[in-house]
Amino acid sequence: MLSHHLENALKDLRDIIKITESDIEDIKKAEHDTQFNRLSLKEEKLKSFETKKAMIDHEISSLMTSNPSIELPQLLNEEQHQLLDELKVELNNLREVNKHYAKLVLVVSNLYNTFLERLVPTEMNGYQKVASKNPSVLEVRV
Repeated sequence: MLSHHLENALKDLRDIIKITESDIEDIKKAEHDTQFNRLSLKEEKLKSFETKKAMIDHEISSLMTSNPSIELPQLLNEEQHQLLDELKVELNNLREVNKHYAKLVLVVSNLYNTFLERLVPTEMNGYQKVASKNPSVLEVRV
């Protein structure tokens, strides 16, 4: 059963990586609608992965509880060791892809915020930015 959960978790993780890579390509093309359309699929895959990870944790805990005198590495067979190693590699891959994605999102967010601040001047009101009270919201420069 543990091997089955590991295989399914790996499949979900690889799907999440592919979706995130597609998001990166869409950010580069400024195709935000396709990203938003994939959001529910990505959330579904994340929930599925979390569920499978919980099942893996439960299976490993059960193995250790039923065999308290045996160390975990001896409880797992070769296939399970290999699947756990693959899971570790894919988690690192996801971390790297997410780091790249986060950098792009930050750049795009800063760009939009800069454009917005230039179009609609803001002032600080305590810790909040509010639209300027200047009656002329847009300023034309020649």
